[in-house]
Amino acid sequence: MEHPTSEFKTRRGIARIFAACRNTWDGLAWAWRSEAAFRQEVVLIAIASVVALLLPLSGFQKLALIGVLVVVLIVEIINSAIEAVVDRISLERHPLSKVAKDMGSAAVALALLLAAAIWAVVLYSRFF
Repeated sequence: MEHPTSEFKTRRGIARIFAACRNTWDGLAWAWRSEAAFRQEVVLIAIASVVALLLPLSGFQKLALIGVLVVVLIVEIINSAIEAVVDRISLERHPLSKVAKDMGSAAVALALLLAAAIWAVVLYSRFF
């Protein structure tokens, strides 16, 4: 039995790879244009990444510091996607819409707390 397939899933081979790259770029561009939090986090991450690279740390520690910041961006993008889907379904206030958006926000907050904790542990273990 064949399963229904989205028209967006019909590409194969190199065409699929190019389409995926274009979709990725479109998603990043949309996040940059439409999400102030994403722009703020990108600026913060760019600065923090330069700091991490300049610190006298092991390669693994630098990777941990920068990697956890990338995780924050990933979670922010997922949160924005959740918000877009909720808004696409309805702009009316609904308790479940609030739950979905609040949980996305909570995920971002937890990612930021994780980033702060990793930065604190790495910097403390190296300098104190």
